[in-house]
Amino acid sequence: MKITKYAAIDIGSNALRLLISNVIEYKKETITLKNSLVRVPIRLGEDAFTTGIISRKNIKQIIRSMKAFQNLMKVHNVKNYLAFATAALREAKNGKDVVDRVKKKSGINIQIINGKKEAKIISNSNVFEGIDSKKTILYIDVGGGSTELSIIRNKKVLKSISLKIGTVRLLEDGVDSKTWNKAKQWVITCTEPYKNIFLLGTGGNINKLHKISKNKENQPLTYNELKKIYKNLNSLSYEERIIEFALNQDRSDVIIPATKLFLKIFEWSGAKVVYVPRVGLSDGMIKELYKNTKLITNRE
Repeated sequence: MKITKYAAIDIGSNALRLLISNVIEYKKETITLKNSLVRVPIRLGEDAFTTGIISRKNIKQIIRSMKAFQNLMKVHNVKNYLAFATAALREAKNGKDVVDRVKKKSGINIQIINGKKEAKIISNSNVFEGIDSKKTILYIDVGGGSTELSIIRNKKVLKSISLKIGTVRLLEDGVDSKTWNKAKQWVITCTEPYKNIFLLGTGGNINKLHKISKNKENQPLTYNELKKIYKNLNSLSYEERIIEFALNQDRSDVIIPATKLFLKIFEWSGAKVVYVPRVGLSDGMIKELYKNTKLITNRE
């Protein structure tokens, strides 16, 4: 048995995450098990989607976080890591400067990726586990700054789009009617040829909504269940949602626009259920890192 530790650093619009996973090679099997997950609530999207610049305060917070992540990776004896930044740093005018400063101060090398690559990496994770591959799936990843949508059949991506619709952006009233219409038309046009569409959602908000529903892990969330949860959440204040549903303070506000977005996609697509695998960008990064490491090893 060979056990190797890999790490993924996801720098999103609402939080920074470090995932450390064990990749276990035993006989002819390869299994990935999550070892440690650290989440730091730094809302970079609040800067990027309003002023267009990451503030000095948040740059300091990113550097502190990356130094901590670097130390944690050393303690865990991580063999290799990937650090990806998405919508917030992608759109910030000083995004590249932030990346350079982080590299200089912490040694962490951050790559700013586009929406297309983000969607591809997430779909490469084990999102389809337990789901019939013959089903036509509308895959949705809702982040703080963007939403990635893909039509998938037989585990192959037929069409995909990255939209500037995210939970933090919605809180800042940063989504115009043109963008909403673009999303609506894309979903209607791309799902119309298929009789039955099943939604598959990833991201912290849909995971929390599934947990609130108290459904079993492999049991999908129905439109009616989600609508009921939304009504309940919306009837409570920000503070009451934290207490009632044990939400982090940076989740209690964004969960409302996230739920509204999922309900809209339900209505546009005509789907009746959404599957919620407990995976996301970080899981896909670990898989890509392991695959790339194996390719290099085989070449050698």
